Amino acid sequence: MDDNFRVVDVKKIKVPKIPWRAMVVGVLALVGLAAVAGALYQVQPEEVGVVLRFGRYVRTSEPGLHAKVPFIEQVMRVPVQRQLKHEFGFRTVDAGVRTEYATQERQFADESVMLTGDLNVAVVEWIVQYRVNDPYEFLFRVRNLDDTFRAMNEAVMRETVGDRTVTEVVTVGRQEIESTVEARLQTLADQYQMGIAIDQVVLQDVNPPDPVKPSWDEVSQAQQQRDRLINEALAEYNAVIPRARGEAEQTILQAEGYALDRVNRAEGEAARFAAVEAAYRQAPDVTRRRLYLETMQRILPSVGRKVFVAEGATGVLPLLSLDGGSRAAVAPLTGAAPQAGGDQ
Repeated sequence: MDDNFRVVDVKKIKVPKIPWRAMVVGVLALVGLAAVAGALYQVQPEEVGVVLRFGRYVRTSEPGLHAKVPFIEQVMRVPVQRQLKHEFGFRTVDAGVRTEYATQERQFADESVMLTGDLNVAVVEWIVQYRVNDPYEFLFRVRNLDDTFRAMNEAVMRETVGDRTVTEVVTVGRQEIESTVEARLQTLADQYQMGIAIDQVVLQDVNPPDPVKPSWDEVSQAQQQRDRLINEALAEYNAVIPRARGEAEQTILQAEGYALDRVNRAEGEAARFAAVEAAYRQAPDVTRRRLYLETMQRILPSVGRKVFVAEGATGVLPLLSLDGGSRAAVAPLTGAAPQAGGDQ
């Protein structure tokens, strides 16, 4: 045997005895500390506390420090001021300035692949944002509320997408689909007494399945080219047709104006002729002289140089025009109309 070790008989060791009263006091002190610690609870500003007594609802606690009966009452905290969300067709891996998403098509195909109203397939990814407006209904009215709510979202979205064509789902009908799904979800949530209020439904991404994307792109390009050609044709139509219609209306109006002018002129000349005839019948000599003077007033300015001589004069020689004009006309100074047969 080593001198550093020695054998000790365990039976000869005396263990000091602890009084049972001290043990009871210690246990009671521990129980008291646990009771005090369990009697106080803190509710955060964005939460409310739902207090249960033996599993039955008792009251709702507002944010702050509160007390409860230890070992009898239980507190369940519900975030009523926080906006909650469910994602469909993808999952957020890392939220931040540059959010990363997990979008494995095979993994989420069951909830994102849908059939449209024109029997095409579309991959629809969306987010539903909601808040808890009734903590009691949120906790106790529906069993497995998250699963039920997700199944409700898928059913409503599939029904809404199934009522529209794939073109509407991918392009122009996104906003209408979001508003329709939001209204239907809120109606069902109220009917099932889920205690939630739908804030927003957002279509994150809508695309055709990967195997048909090349064909879809070709169809989209063809539709864009068709729309471009239609717009060009409409622009040409709007540039030519209105101008042609304006020119046609202008021609018609000019013809109507010309016809009205000719009719009015003819009626005026007829009325004038009738007036002259009536005047002639009343005074033939005066009317004949007036017509002669008016006619000469119209003709003489175009004859050229003129020489007037007295009636009965003889030996008058015709005067030649020195500027190369026509021969001067000779007319008597009397007011009688000349006889037919040439110059006087």
